[in-house]
This record gives sequence, C-alpha cells and structure tokens, in this order.
Amino acid sequence: MTTRLTLPRPDDWHLHLRDGAMMEGVLPASAAHFARAIIMPNLVPPVVTGAEAAAYRERILAALPDDAAFEPLMTLYLTEATDPGDVRAAAEAGIIKAVKLYPAGATTNSASGVRDFDKVRGVLETMAEIGLPLCVHGEVTNAEIDIFDREAVFIERVLHPIREDTPGLRVVMEHITTRDAAEYVAAQGKDLAATITVQHLMLDRNDMLVGGIRPHYYCLPILKRGTHREALVEAALSGDPKYFLGTDSAPHATHAKENACGCAGCFTAPIALSCVAEVFDEAVALDKLEGFVSRHGPGFYGLPVNDDTITLEKGAPIDLPKAVETGAGPVTVFDPGRPLHWHVVAKET
Repeated sequence: MTTRLTLPRPDDWHLHLRDGAMMEGVLPASAAHFARAIIMPNLVPPVVTGAEAAAYRERILAALPDDAAFEPLMTLYLTEATDPGDVRAAAEAGIIKAVKLYPAGATTNSASGVRDFDKVRGVLETMAEIGLPLCVHGEVTNAEIDIFDREAVFIERVLHPIREDTPGLRVVMEHITTRDAAEYVAAQGKDLAATITVQHLMLDRNDMLVGGIRPHYYCLPILKRGTHREALVEAALSGDPKYFLGTDSAPHATHAKENACGCAGCFTAPIALSCVAEVFDEAVALDKLEGFVSRHGPGFYGLPVNDDTITLEKGAPIDLPKAVETGAGPVTVFDPGRPLHWHVVAKET
C-alpha cells in the first residue's frame, strides 16, 4: 500500500487571488504547494490589457513570501472591446499565457463579459493563429435556462460553434461539472482540454443542500448530481492528458459567504493537494495522480514539467485549518466533510 508519494511540483491551472489585502492574505497558501498558476483576471475593474496584466503580475510577485518560488501565469479578460493587436503583443512578450472568456453575468465580477460573440471573432482568430489558449467559463446566462443545465447548453449553443468557426483555437473548459462536459472533451481533438476542481471531485449538490444550506460549498458552476461528480472522477482518473487540476480556489471574506446573498466560490488552496490525493487514493488510482496534478497541464500549455518536487505522506487525519486571516477579513477554508489523510511533508527545489 502506497503511503508516500514524491511528485514533480504541481501547478494550479485555474486560480483566483483577488488583489490588495485579500491577495496578500491568500497568496501564501497557493505558493506553498504550487509552482505556477493560471491567474484569473476578474478583478474590479478587470484585467483587460497587456499593460494591466503586467502590473497585476508585479503586485503578485511583490506580495510573495520571501522564501516562495511561485510563478503567476497571467491572463486577459476578454471583452467586446479587446484589441487583437494588444493580445498578440502581450502573448509575444510573454506577459500572458491565455485569455479568459466569461459570458456576461456568469459568475463573480463577470459583468464586463461577452454578450455578442461576433464582436470577439477577431481576437479568437488571432489567438488561433498564435496558439494562445482560450479559457472559458462554460455556462450560458439566459434566465430561462435552469442553473443546473447551463453548462450543457453552453457547449451546444456557444462552445461548439466557436470552435467550428475558429479552426485551430485551443480551448480549456474550466471547472467542468457535468458528464456532458467530460464526454464532450473526451470526444474532441487535442486542441480542447478541461480543468476539474477539488469541490467538484468531492461533492455533489446534496452535500450543499441536504440538512441545511452550506454556503461554503456554493460555487459557480454550481455542484451537480452525484452521477456528474462520478463522471468527473472517472475523467480525472482516466490518465487522459486533456484533464488536469484547476482548483478554482476563490476566496471571499467569510461574512460575504455567510450572507443573505452569498458569494460564489470555494477557498480550497490550503488543502487542495490533500483533497485530490484522497480522491485518487479512494479510487486505488494513485498512479494517475502525477499526470493529473503535475504533467497534463504543462503539456497542454506547452510548458516544461517542474524540476522541483513535492512529497505527500499518508497518516493520521490532518488538522483542517478553519480560516485564513487577511486584511480584508477572515476567509473560511473549504471543509470536504470527511477526513483527509494525505499531508504535504516536503518541498524540494
């Protein structure tokens, strides 16, 4: 029985750090375990130009603990006014690694997102030409579409047409939540990949709603049926390089979550690797963990696998942290509702 694993240091291919006091408080949790992370641009105001991405990157680097080895991989927020020339220049200068598509109103700070997809065709064509990935929040926002169906409808009405109209466009479906999405990705070519989050591997909507509403399980896309969670686990365990870890760790001050209209997002960064190792261990698939957390993401993004390593060891249940203190208030740490036995015990550079 495997009780100790040493892996190439993982990366997080979908991370929210926010800005200012919140960022300074939560950044160390990600930097402690992950070597790199794709940083989401949905600040207020959003990060929409190469110059803004470069400035945000400098703020992140300035906030890192002195002993941290962590590289933020920046993205631009796609709007209907995004300049294809600026995208090209930022990519060629190494400032950005992707562009993020939020359908307007889909999630936190997405009001500036895209409503008319014809207005971003020039940007998408430029991205296909230079090989720059498009990261998508895959939900429609039509009021008549049930929230539990919005991912499947997005694939049919938005994603597939975009991909057909833009040959060569490389796309990451972020935080997939349904069997529909997992099967769609599996059936497509190498230019489509998907990230899967901690919470969607571990929980379904019953965990959020049965016996009382648990606001710290509320995220977007929302948790789905258990059958969908099972499909995501199957995808993660499959060894298919099109699936990799993107935590979507999304910090909000506790008072903003425990609210009459609470914010969407789960703050998983401090325990993300312990959670994922637990899922793979339960499935007797620890041999597939390295690919999912350390190799598949770099392969899709055309980056080297990290040279440094991280070691996890199985033991007594870890003492789950309750919250991380920040200058913007305490942020409650995701609690998976069951014991976690995998400890991060060493990081070597």
